[in-house]
Amino acid sequence: MVFITPGVGFLGQHLVLPAFIHYAGLSLTLFVIRPTIKLPEWAIVTASILLIPVRGFGGIAYRHWKNKREAEKRGARLPPAIQTGTFGNSALLDRMGKAWKEGYPGDEVWDFTREYGRVFNFGIMFADTVFTLEPDNVKRLLATDFDNFVKGERFQYALSAVLGSGVFNSDGEMWKFHRTMARPFFSRDRVSDLERFDKHIQKAISLFQQRMKTGYAIDFQDLAQRITMDTASEFLLGASVDSLNILADDMPQPYNHPHHHSSAEAFKKYPANVFCDAFLEAQLVAAQRDRHEWIWPLWEIFEDKAKPYMKVVDAFMLPIVEEAVAKNSEKLRLNGGDAKNEIGDDETLLDHLSSQTSDRKILKDQALNILIAGRDTVSATVTFLFYLLSKHPNVQQRLRDEVLDTIGPSKRPTFEDVKGMKYLRAVINETLRILPPVPWDVRECVKGTVWPSPDPNEKPIYIPPGTTCVYGLLMMGTDEELWGPDAAEFDPDRFLDDRKKHILANPFIFLPFNAGPRICLGQQLAYNQLSLIIIRILQAFSSFTVDGEAVPPNARVPENWANGPGRKAMEGFRPKVVLTMSCEGGMWLKADPVEREETI
Repeated sequence: MVFITPGVGFLGQHLVLPAFIHYAGLSLTLFVIRPTIKLPEWAIVTASILLIPVRGFGGIAYRHWKNKREAEKRGARLPPAIQTGTFGNSALLDRMGKAWKEGYPGDEVWDFTREYGRVFNFGIMFADTVFTLEPDNVKRLLATDFDNFVKGERFQYALSAVLGSGVFNSDGEMWKFHRTMARPFFSRDRVSDLERFDKHIQKAISLFQQRMKTGYAIDFQDLAQRITMDTASEFLLGASVDSLNILADDMPQPYNHPHHHSSAEAFKKYPANVFCDAFLEAQLVAAQRDRHEWIWPLWEIFEDKAKPYMKVVDAFMLPIVEEAVAKNSEKLRLNGGDAKNEIGDDETLLDHLSSQTSDRKILKDQALNILIAGRDTVSATVTFLFYLLSKHPNVQQRLRDEVLDTIGPSKRPTFEDVKGMKYLRAVINETLRILPPVPWDVRECVKGTVWPSPDPNEKPIYIPPGTTCVYGLLMMGTDEELWGPDAAEFDPDRFLDDRKKHILANPFIFLPFNAGPRICLGQQLAYNQLSLIIIRILQAFSSFTVDGEAVPPNARVPENWANGPGRKAMEGFRPKVVLTMSCEGGMWLKADPVEREETI
């Protein structure tokens, strides 16, 4: 079987095929109109090639003229476009790429916002990519104009290698299918059963305690990812990855440990580690593709960068999918071919999906989509939360007091216990506001529409069809125009005192779980899982500190960040954005274990 890389396929589609069509068209035209004229072959070939940029730039110019005319017809204007004076704003692509690697997320975008306003067009490589910080526009994207804003082909193409046609990368009937199938598995009865998660958390706490006895920090981000991977895989697939079945000494070692280099080899001997690493690397490739806009295949001329990682992921996932399909076939055989619509107590999401389709790709895609949501977002939130607690001892102590007063030093909380812990919920929400695990999201405009102008003295803004619309949850969460002068401060009380009225009156300034028809089905599951992890860890440890010496030097916060604006000046770690946000180099924490007498 011949394998074509994304880059070769892209060149074939945009260069070779058009050139061939032009050549055939020119040859036929000359033969019909002037059969006596014999042009040299090289002239026809050259003309065929030159027609490619002529048609391309002609199409771009026509599209801009058409959009501008439509905007004027509607009494509107096009979004202000960033101007760099380079071909296709290519300098902007380089500038943004450097910012992604070295800067604080949103740095460059804040600069553009100050220059161009709160709605503007990146215009990279002649594609319309509009960014907005306006809650009213986000409301249109997610709710009031939902049908007009889809994930879109550009986004789906970039992320298809990882997300496939799963719920987070599909539109229309396929999205409705995934959504309908998943909904029953996030009912209150299922998401409030905390016992099923507790065994994994207890394993993690044991590993945490063992590391603390050595005097070295633990990569809390790695620990949190193990918890959420094991809980999500068991809850959704019926088979835990068992990433917590690891010796404490084989977990990642801090930079200041004498054997931190050799720990990488020990790390690879666990199949769960290999799977999780491949899973993360595949997401990194997908994120890089998305950032390179529609021309991303040009970075993959000689190889499909996602392929080796997805091969590892598929080797883990496909046997689980096959088992679910076989299980459903046996179930049908025993029932005489009659499918039962009832969902059993021990049935997983994958079990239920396999009763609706036997398409292995659809099943695998949906499973991976839910795994990403179940693992990455929850692990990122709990990691950021304990980081923030380490920086705010007063909040840390107040939250621990609530845990001990409500639950006690060792009891497993119930759903009703968690429901009554107001400060815990406020701390979680404040973490999600300042450091949302999904910092950006996108939609694509189907039909041209008009948005109100952020500046009342300006005309409204026309959004042409095919425009990619990006909204920044990370930036909105610390935007002083939306949250006031203390927007960058970590203050959970804003979700409890009179400031809460402002949030309730403006729901689209705080969207950690999306909104509208695509609102996260697992919202309550995430809150419950987060609450249980936080409670159990606070029962086992009394205080937390970040160990800066444990962080690899290339992942440490640059000194010049101290002079930056907002959160940048405060941050004690380097946020890294893939599909979700995480900590570059890990989050290395030390903690004080609770004495045995306190837990009795």
